[in-house]
Parts: sequence; C-alpha cells; structure tokens
Amino acid sequence: MILFPAIDLKDGQCVRLKLGDMEQATVYNPDPGAQAKAFEDQGFEWLHVVDLNGAFAGETVNGAAVDAILTATRNPVQLGGGIRTLDHIENWLSRGLARVILGTVAVRDPALVIEACKKFPGKVAVGIDAKGGKVAVEGWAEASELGIIELAKKFEGAGVSAIIYTDIDRDGILTGINWASTLELAEAVSIPVIASGGLASIDDIRRMLEPDAAKLEGAISGRALYDGRIDPAEALSLIRVAKGKA
Repeated sequence: MILFPAIDLKDGQCVRLKLGDMEQATVYNPDPGAQAKAFEDQGFEWLHVVDLNGAFAGETVNGAAVDAILTATRNPVQLGGGIRTLDHIENWLSRGLARVILGTVAVRDPALVIEACKKFPGKVAVGIDAKGGKVAVEGWAEASELGIIELAKKFEGAGVSAIIYTDIDRDGILTGINWASTLELAEAVSIPVIASGGLASIDDIRRMLEPDAAKLEGAISGRALYDGRIDPAEALSLIRVAKGKA
C-alpha cells in the first residue's frame, strides 16, 4: 500500500484544482523541485505528478518543471498529462520517469496503450478519470459515453502496471475517496488500482488499510497534505504498521 503525494503542475508551479477546474487553482509552491524534495524528506517513497497544462494541450507543457522534480528527488516518479504518443512515452522514460500515465489516449487509441506496454514493460499506467460515472478526457474537459469498468477491461492482460482512478466530482474538495466505485473497479479487473480524488483525512488512510481495500496499490493525496489535514508521519506510520514494517 503506497501513499502517493501529488504535484499538479500549472504554469510551472505546484497547484491544486477544485473539481478539475483550471480557473480554480490554488498555488501551493512555486518551486516543484523543492516540493518533490520535501515529500522525499517526509518519508514518502513515490511521487505522482500531473502536467495540467499538458493534459489540455495534448503535449508536454511543464517539461522544465518535471525535469527539476526528477533532479531534486531520488524517489520514483509517475507522470500524466499530455502524453499521447509512443515518442512522448519513450522521451519521458529516457529522462528518468519510473512510469507514464496514459489517460486520453487510453480512450482514443487503446491499441497504442497495449503497444506501449509491450515496448516498455512495467512502465505504463492508465489514468481513468470519471465524472458522473463516465470517463472524461482532454484534461477532464470532455465527457465520453464510456464506463469506467468497460474501459479498464480493455487492458486486462496487456501489462498495464496500474490504473489511477480519479473521481472528478470529489477531486480537490476534501470529501473523501469514492470507495464504493474505487473498490468496484478493483474487484472487476486484475490490474492494481490507485485511488485518487477527494482523500481528506487520516480516516481515509485507515479506510485504505481495511481488508476489503487490500487489492489497491495505494492512494494519491494532494490538497489534504498541502493543507495539513493529513500528517505525513502519522499516515506513513499507519501504513508501515499495516505492512508489518513498524
């Protein structure tokens, strides 16, 4: 079970959005590299990064900020947002990313995701962002008619390393993870699922460690960490105890 701290990048800065709205962005740190190092120093073992501008543009926009993050931390980093081609994937992996997250292209071109998994085994995750139970694309700006589980099942057996599932209706508003939908997805596929969107308090960490959530790879936390609603030491201690490492 991994707790992934999140760095969302907008115009080169660490921000958090409310409900996926680029106009509702709060800047938390103008220095993404410093934020990445701070998370490492707090004891986190992974880092989740999203190029928000890139998600809308369909190509990398905050590349310099991501490079600064990769230089600043020794932790493995997964990146999503605007990664739409095999060349994009290869470029980022060559620059030191541990894992790329494919979102819009997973809806538009599932075959590319499957090809990427073969070419870069263990390095490709799929991001499924849902609004009202349907998958959203293009930086959450467009809704599709595709169901969450319907999309996830397209990648069974393909070698996808994880599915990052975000409930947009809860993202950035600290109302708690949508556990029912997240666990339903985790039960429906063999691919490990990472919960995202709405993680609000230490109670969500405890909920994540319940037996029925054992299939999850972990959860992503953004605003709750930045606002101090979750104490990193307490959260990581709970996870270590659950893993029997305390």
